[in-house]
Amino acid sequence: MSTEAAFVEALRALATHPAARGLADDCAVLDIGDETLVLTHDAMAEGVHFLPGQDAADVAWKLVATNLSDLAAKGAEPLGVLLGYRFGGDDTRFVEGLREVLDHYHVPLLGGDTIGGPGSQVLGLTALGRATCRPVPARSGARVGDGLWLTGPVGGAMIGFEALQAGHGDSAAYRRPAALLAQGQALAPLVTAMMDVSDGLLLDAARMADASAMTFTIDAQAVPIAAPEARRGEALRWGDDYQLLFTAPAGTALPVPAHRIGEVTARRDTALLIDGAPPSGSLGYQHS
Repeated sequence: MSTEAAFVEALRALATHPAARGLADDCAVLDIGDETLVLTHDAMAEGVHFLPGQDAADVAWKLVATNLSDLAAKGAEPLGVLLGYRFGGDDTRFVEGLREVLDHYHVPLLGGDTIGGPGSQVLGLTALGRATCRPVPARSGARVGDGLWLTGPVGGAMIGFEALQAGHGDSAAYRRPAALLAQGQALAPLVTAMMDVSDGLLLDAARMADASAMTFTIDAQAVPIAAPEARRGEALRWGDDYQLLFTAPAGTALPVPAHRIGEVTARRDTALLIDGAPPSGSLGYQHS
């Protein structure tokens, strides 16, 4: 069981509650009376999701924002977060960054746990939200003839990461991503499928196409990028941009700015067609 996909597949045998959505979505969706809770948990590891020695305030921001981005993809309103913190970085700066990001999104810290231990730092966060519309959008649901849309450019985090490594240039897109909560809430009643782009546009589009049992056709030149044109292929695969990727019926009047990058077609031999052909090579970031 050496890959992320194989491990998640093994976990599906345990995740039989309907709220788990078969572990095929960004969040769990739990109906309680007249309310629907939306819950997500993401972890970040030093040397993988943030650089060793990186400002801990930025790490705190990213940890919260990336979890809230999952809620945004469900059109959920955040209710609070639970922190899992392993001592080892600049704890004071982490608290300062945590206060800043929680204030920015008006989200309370509700609790969590702290531990010590050797090795690289690993952090976790659980975000809890309330659905603002039902049914709550899923990765599944895209239909033949839907347009495939993206809220903004990809590739900015890639350029920001390189700037951070180099010690000069604008690295904000990598260090402090935005959770598009207002956009997600506005789109949720209209979309047929939606998720945030965390592991690369092509990989996440393939996941959404697979969940919907459809094929997505993408016009590579229609995808907005925040990188040099010569690096368009990398920008479509790099990830960490947290734009919202969604499908909507033709003619839908969208309430937020978005770019139509493709179309949903009946399922073919592959989940994606890029400019009419199956993509080659890695589609994005795989955890193992």
